[in-house]
Amino acid sequence: MKRLVSSLGALALVVVLTPAATSAQMGDMPKGEEVTVEGTVVDLDCKFRNGQSGDGHRMCAQVCADAGLPLAILGDDGKLYMIVGGGMPGDPVAKHNAKLKDFAEQHVVVHGKAYQAGGAFALTIESIERS
Repeated sequence: MKRLVSSLGALALVVVLTPAATSAQMGDMPKGEEVTVEGTVVDLDCKFRNGQSGDGHRMCAQVCADAGLPLAILGDDGKLYMIVGGGMPGDPVAKHNAKLKDFAEQHVVVHGKAYQAGGAFALTIESIERS
């Protein structure tokens, strides 16, 4: 009986502390800002590691996207926007790449929400079109 009471007490403590621990890990919910971003869809690996970009690199960027290497938007404002989902955290890169693949190495206009943290920029895509 003593063991049962002790186990129930430990379980109650876990139930009470878990939301607080999760909240502390997640921090405050970031507030995104509705934006329109103009820029070029780039293959991060080739652009920054190998210096490859442009129309002649388009097919390679699409192959890299299919292989799971992330695509991003290099904004005309000089900011690099990583694409994040509006759905579940932890969505695979392939899900984000699917929105960008047809636009690889092309200039686009994106409407969505931008987030900033630690000098980095993230963007959810509500709509995207070539410009």
